[in-house]
Amino acid sequence: MIVLTQKTLDSAKDNTFLSLSLTAEERTKSRRPCLTDDGLELYLQLPRGTLLEDRDILTTEEQSILVEIRAKSEPVLTVKGETKLTLMRAIYHLGNRHIPLEITSEYLRLSPDPVLETLLKQMGLEVKYEQNPFFPERGAYHLS
Repeated sequence: MIVLTQKTLDSAKDNTFLSLSLTAEERTKSRRPCLTDDGLELYLQLPRGTLLEDRDILTTEEQSILVEIRAKSEPVLTVKGETKLTLMRAIYHLGNRHIPLEITSEYLRLSPDPVLETLLKQMGLEVKYEQNPFFPERGAYHLS
């Protein structure tokens, strides 16, 4: 089994290049078995607390294999409002519930939850189920 132990910036080496698609939650787990997009078994043994980003490159101890992380499409709720103020109000209410949330100037995105969907619709927001990569904010302790 291939064990990935570190991130690297060197994607230009003449090494095996694989891809590993992970959901937002899976990108927060630094030690776990997984399968590449081609079905090859890998084990992530990264330093504890490692957070993976879309397009990060992981490698083995010997740096003989490179694996690119890809944000996997997953079920999400995409939320839009008529004004920026309605989106800001939604951010406030969801933030009080510590909900992982992707925030842009045009929409919010969160994992499906029927209670939150009802709340957002009652606030006058448009809520749509979609399959998309999910990029939630990391929080104050992971800003950089």
